[in-house]
Amino acid sequence: MSKNKNLHIESKCVHAGIKEYEHGPVVPPIYQTSTFKFESADYGGSLFAGEQKGYIYTRMQNPTIEAMEDAVAELEGGYKALGCASGMAAIHTVFSALLNAGDHVICSKSVYGPTSTLLATVLSRFNVETTFVNTSNMKKIEEALKPNTKVIYIETPGNPTLEVTDLEAVSIFAHKHNALVVVDNTFMSPILQQPFLFGVDIVVHSMTKFLNGHADVVAGIVVVKDDETYKHFRKTLNQIGGVIDPFNSFLVHRGLKTLAIRMKKHTENAIVIAKFLEAHPKIDWVRFPGLKSFPNYKIAKKQHKAPGGMISFELKGGIKAGKKVMNSVKLCQLAVSLGGVETLIQHPASMTHLTMGKEARESAGITDGLVRLSVGIENVEDLLDDLKQALDKA
Repeated sequence: MSKNKNLHIESKCVHAGIKEYEHGPVVPPIYQTSTFKFESADYGGSLFAGEQKGYIYTRMQNPTIEAMEDAVAELEGGYKALGCASGMAAIHTVFSALLNAGDHVICSKSVYGPTSTLLATVLSRFNVETTFVNTSNMKKIEEALKPNTKVIYIETPGNPTLEVTDLEAVSIFAHKHNALVVVDNTFMSPILQQPFLFGVDIVVHSMTKFLNGHADVVAGIVVVKDDETYKHFRKTLNQIGGVIDPFNSFLVHRGLKTLAIRMKKHTENAIVIAKFLEAHPKIDWVRFPGLKSFPNYKIAKKQHKAPGGMISFELKGGIKAGKKVMNSVKLCQLAVSLGGVETLIQHPASMTHLTMGKEARESAGITDGLVRLSVGIENVEDLLDDLKQALDKA
């Protein structure tokens, strides 16, 4: 375990992953190199044989990348982590490491779009079957189970509907049936939710979002609980090749230092905005884990240390109103992605999920008036003023 294990998480954010380096830098240096020279042929051979720890080639491991990986693993309470070139590279690595032809996956229906696309259009060609269900309903998971179910893949809160899944109940059920539980923890970050505490086996993140927090990196990570799994996943990632580079690792590691204070501000702002939206006459409903009206409020209270910075809400005017609000915001940025210091807003029915068609969208819980808001760290009064003027025009 890390020497920082007894520190509070705010201190861990600042110090996690930091080792002693030559010349004593406070910040880990960027090892911007593709390869590392060996002291001798015997030393090189011992590295390839796994008899000594060291660095060979950046696709295999790099000190800058490893420092960031260790920091994220420590924040999640895991054993080790594997940095990837994107969130999707991380998810692809997980499925490639865990699944064989003929296996079955149960996956959250409310999930990042490319995750469902990967399962439905790519892995299906290799005879991997997937059943998409509302994982916030435990009965639906139980009904979807098959003798060949190997993975239950959960995104909680789900994207973009914010459905919350009971991780402890799912983990107990999965392990009873010899399946593993993988959780995408992107929306909450390890500051607000630590899935390993509830029996989950593997955690993934798009580090593009809250972990980095500044909308200038595309990256992903996989966190595991034991050495055997780590070695298996490391071999898989090395062969697939979707590794993160040293510079992006440096940026993520720098972003982690402010993660705790950013998540606090995201949450504080989101609570105020969610209450404002819930009382607004042009909005049918608001989905935010911090509201008592939230469908799975009790489970959210159990799993989350705070409700986070993501809000979904339904405009009464459907697609027309959604477009009008999107075109009227001034401070909120009309853009995909989430988790940055700036507030981002998007309307799935007219943007990201336009090509799905109305029936398919609604099956996934993506209604015509659904808006997803990633609340930033700006002054909350400025955000409220912007949302008020945009809603007035809807």
